[in-house]
Amino acid sequence: MIYYFSGTGNSKWVAEQLASKTSDVAENMIGQATIPSIDNQAIGLVFPIHAWGVPEPVMDFVKQLSGKPEFAFGVCTYGGEAGLAMERLSDSFPLDSAYSIIMPNNYVMGSELESREKIASKIADARAKLDQIAEQIIAKQPVFDVYTGNFPWIKSSLFNMGFNVAARRTSPFFVTDKCISCGQCARDCPVKTITMIDGRPQWGKECYQCTACINLCPTKAIEYGKGTAMRCRYWIEDYLEQKTP
Repeated sequence: MIYYFSGTGNSKWVAEQLASKTSDVAENMIGQATIPSIDNQAIGLVFPIHAWGVPEPVMDFVKQLSGKPEFAFGVCTYGGEAGLAMERLSDSFPLDSAYSIIMPNNYVMGSELESREKIASKIADARAKLDQIAEQIIAKQPVFDVYTGNFPWIKSSLFNMGFNVAARRTSPFFVTDKCISCGQCARDCPVKTITMIDGRPQWGKECYQCTACINLCPTKAIEYGKGTAMRCRYWIEDYLEQKTP
């Protein structure tokens, strides 16, 4: 089984591609009604890097897993560097293999997105790397192929702590008159912090910063402070030649 956490589809796509290539099944780790035993199974975890760290829901999920897998691997998607995220994950859930795959940036709250050409190039490179990863997973090879970047300890410790303390605020979110009250943001939110009140989304205090609400809004009605008004939005399906099965 391959479990994934994904906001705008990068990690979901990677998980589904790997599942297809390894004759496995990919499932969203969010909303699992019951967590089955993983004894003597091949288990994969696919997720994005958040500020050189493992997203909170991923760490919460692995703490619920019981049993000892036959083979465990992790794949993180990232825009710049992975830091020590995979090592930190392996401290809680020992991994036999770990990989990182660079994917298009979706953090519209922090910067403008990349050009369509660069996004397409990253996805094409990821497709090629996934073929190699799938072969190694099938062979159950112990591999550590993760780009940690420069000064990973500082980034995965101090910078990640700062992100979790200061950058996961929901107060900057607001909705414009382009809102059509469809409720998609509330349905997409993995932490269910968004509720629809009088046809408009309202944010609670908890947020993973997965960017699903702001990026997947069909009318681009959601903003985060003043910086996102002129920025594009990202959803991986817009850049795939064929829809993910």
